[in-house]
Amino acid sequence: MTRIIGAIIAVILAIAGGAALFFYVQGADRRAAEGAEFQQVYVVKTSVPQGTPGEAIADYIEVDELPALSIQADTVRDLSTLEGLVANAELFPGEQLLQARFSDPEDLAAEGEVSLPEGMQEITLALSVERVVGGVVKPGSLVGVVYSSNTGSIADNEQIAQTQFIFHKMLVTRVTPGRTITQGSSEEGPIEVSAFLVTLAATTAQVEKLAYGAEQQEDGNGGIWLTLEPETADESGSTLRDGGNIYQ
Repeated sequence: MTRIIGAIIAVILAIAGGAALFFYVQGADRRAAEGAEFQQVYVVKTSVPQGTPGEAIADYIEVDELPALSIQADTVRDLSTLEGLVANAELFPGEQLLQARFSDPEDLAAEGEVSLPEGMQEITLALSVERVVGGVVKPGSLVGVVYSSNTGSIADNEQIAQTQFIFHKMLVTRVTPGRTITQGSSEEGPIEVSAFLVTLAATTAQVEKLAYGAEQQEDGNGGIWLTLEPETADESGSTLRDGGNIYQ
């Protein structure tokens, strides 16, 4: 008899405990909902093709209410801010409408590409803004390539910093701005800088030299600089520069 009474009591306690947990959870959800702040935000309803004008974006979006904490900082609040801009990437259903997804049409065109000449290969270099003439290099540009080593270089240069043009009038086929790369290091660790991904048309020998230069740059032993070098640019006067002749 005692066992039966104990079993009944256990069942009652289990039911009571389950009910208490249920009502506690319900109460917590209600309290959370009461304390949550919801705001209206533009959300993509149907896929937006890259290049879509900002003026036409209303056909692709809808207004939704989301918890304030889930709304991204650069969400578009006023559609008029998109006038004159175009979508710089495809937008997918469900994502918030962000200002960063829209660019000036000229900037988007600069991220295009030109055809690779027959017999050439492509190689991409990650270069900080100051190494690509302030970021004005674009597809179709002709560039000169300067390689500069420092005293930490493992090249056969007796640990003397050296600089010289290695190529002239290389064709830029593609440029992608706005990336971040790790370059060299400091006492605090690697240094992250804004960079451009510049793709060049190159021969086999040029690819090898550029890849070597890029590796040395990543290791902090040297660096690559690009110059805007149109067809009319004078290539004369180039020579190997180091501390012995830099002032000559």
